[in-house]
Amino acid sequence: MLGFPPKTKVWLAAGKTDMRKGFDGLSATAQTVLKEDPLSGHVFVFRGRSGDRVKVLWWDGQGMCLFYKRLEKGSFVWPTAKDGKVQITPSQLATLLDGIDWRLTRQRAVTSQPTRVI
Repeated sequence: MLGFPPKTKVWLAAGKTDMRKGFDGLSATAQTVLKEDPLSGHVFVFRGRSGDRVKVLWWDGQGMCLFYKRLEKGSFVWPTAKDGKVQITPSQLATLLDGIDWRLTRQRAVTSQPTRVI
């Protein structure tokens, strides 16, 4: 799995993306469609028409990284959104890249005080 710095936001581009796009095309999509800065250090994830391929675009501070994954069976679970993007957590991204329905994952509530057994 990819390791991202704390507080990194992960944006899924809702809908279908032309998987022929590379660094420049996906960066332009992040700017114009998602209205986000591709050099922000946040992660942008795009899914192809058939649903079995994704590209992950990320500026690591030194250069642009582009990761590509194709599932051999099945397809990636993908959202629809009115504004064209959905924010998920890095943990949900890891689940998505494993081919698992990331919408089923929820963070447990954390209590402020640990329980003590006496």
